[in-house]
Amino acid sequence: MDRRLGHLPTRKRAKVVDVRPAERIQIILDRVEREGDASIADLAEQLGVSEMTVRRDLDRLEREGALRRAHGRAIKGVSGSYEPPFAVRAERQVAEKLLIAREVAGLLADRETVILDGGSTGVAIARELRDRELTVCTPSLRVADVLRQALNIRLMITGGIMRRGEESLVGPSAVATLEGHRFDSYVMTVSGLDPQAGCTEWNVDDAIIKRVALQVSTRCIVAADSTKFGSTAFARVCGLDAVSMVVSDGSLSEGYRERITLAGAAMRIAA
Repeated sequence: MDRRLGHLPTRKRAKVVDVRPAERIQIILDRVEREGDASIADLAEQLGVSEMTVRRDLDRLEREGALRRAHGRAIKGVSGSYEPPFAVRAERQVAEKLLIAREVAGLLADRETVILDGGSTGVAIARELRDRELTVCTPSLRVADVLRQALNIRLMITGGIMRRGEESLVGPSAVATLEGHRFDSYVMTVSGLDPQAGCTEWNVDDAIIKRVALQVSTRCIVAADSTKFGSTAFARVCGLDAVSMVVSDGSLSEGYRERITLAGAAMRIAA
């Protein structure tokens, strides 16, 4: 027997790394968002887990509508009207959202009257405001739950019809609450932000509430992590000329920073 047969090349195995499920989900979503698609085999090698583990993660993400699967690959969704579930969004860009939340909190002065949007970024901001002295009005039950026991927060909830899953309040009652008051600052969260398309939102009813909040506030601070830039969702909220400041994270390219400034909004990078 040829002894060289004992030295036939073998496929190099992926190095196992200790990655938590939430981190795996973010890595998968970030890669698919960036590259458009990725094979199960490549994702398993990158994550240091079995292909079966990746398949389970993709099954979950596909059920929740965060991506599509075809021929052993994960494929980016393309519809601007699709709203990823809150649980999926809450697992993405966690560190970046925390930095943005702290930056936004620092821009608000005590005793201001503030409208605070919902979404995962809005919830992160709410956590940074719990020890502040503010009047906060929100159309988000998730934000209200964070602030309901904050001793120095005077909390207003808009009322309205609750959108299940997102737990945002929409409809005529929510509009009427906002229109009956005037606020110092509106902290807007967005689904997409583009220098030409402006601020956009997946859900039409939420976009209506955002437009009213903008009208009744002296200034508007948009809080958006860098993955939101260059994206355009279904419903337009406003152009960047209606925004006072945009707060994002350090991964935002210099090109976008310049374009946002040229569009009329101040730019602040959280660090």
